[in-house]
Amino acid sequence: MDFRLYGITGERFHPGRDLVEVMEEAIQGGVDILQLRDKTGSKRKVLEKARRLRELTRRYGIPFIVNDHLDIALVVDADGVHLGQDDLPLPEARKILGPDKIIGISTHTIQEARQAEQEGADYIGVGPVFPTDTKSDVVDPVTTAYVRAVAEEIRIPFVAIGGIKLHNVDEVLRAGATRICAVSEIVGSSDVKGTCRQFLQKIEQARETSARCN
Repeated sequence: MDFRLYGITGERFHPGRDLVEVMEEAIQGGVDILQLRDKTGSKRKVLEKARRLRELTRRYGIPFIVNDHLDIALVVDADGVHLGQDDLPLPEARKILGPDKIIGISTHTIQEARQAEQEGADYIGVGPVFPTDTKSDVVDPVTTAYVRAVAEEIRIPFVAIGGIKLHNVDEVLRAGATRICAVSEIVGSSDVKGTCRQFLQKIEQARETSARCN
């Protein structure tokens, strides 16, 4: 699987604006995979959001991922799930979801990245690269050194995440990342579409530079 700009919901960064409206602008700006992340809502509320976002992502033809809630992912026929280190282990999740669903894993160390790859993860999250206020249960920043280590060793796709902004994304790309997630910078922007396009431009420039060097 390949993608460039990974979108994750973050409703507290756009109070007063509709979730689907904001995420549609992100998709129009270039987000090419979308994750619903809601750690506080009731199952019913999360299911309602998942159904709306599933409809949106189908309309635009991009993968839809649900964070953690395997049951909701199955109910709405999401394309996959994203799991943290404290969530259901990947092999057990695979038994529930079957061979065709996407499973992504958050990793914070090279050992976790290796394990995710060995267990058959479709992609991994690498972060938080920088300090972030998006998640309350966040670990210490892994820095671009971890991004570089993953880029050099791990063969499955990875997405860099955590504290990434337009002003520091070039540093992450120079470390070897080719896929980026920037939650608050995108969904909290007054110009969601334009911010996504700026990120995409930087990602594409980095990919072109990497291709020339190789």
